[in-house]
Amino acid sequence: MGSAIVVVILLAVVAFALVQSRKHMKGEGGCCGGGQEELAAEERKKLDNPVIGRKILSIEGMHCDHCKNSVERSINRLEGASAVVDLKKNIALVDYDRELDDAALKIAVERLDFKLLSIKDEKLS
Repeated sequence: MGSAIVVVILLAVVAFALVQSRKHMKGEGGCCGGGQEELAAEERKKLDNPVIGRKILSIEGMHCDHCKNSVERSINRLEGASAVVDLKKNIALVDYDRELDDAALKIAVERLDFKLLSIKDEKLS
């Protein structure tokens, strides 16, 4: 009887872990100590000057809103850069109003232990 109870408890723990892992890998659950919080509208960075370009950063390792917000905040600390992260596509769209060094973007992303896979310049119409 005691063994059956232990087995049932272990199965419940494994099932819970599998469900949470699936959510985590799809970017739906919380990880890294974060949850489903969004940056407040007033925290979104507004550029001082007209946008002169956009860079698309492909980033590996982001799984949840906490990851998204961390990357946005890190890039937004750069002068003249404003970032929005798309978790489903694993990209950050970075608008800029002055020349922006790719090395600075790489540092801003990788100091958070994410991997910057590529940086592409997007033409603005």
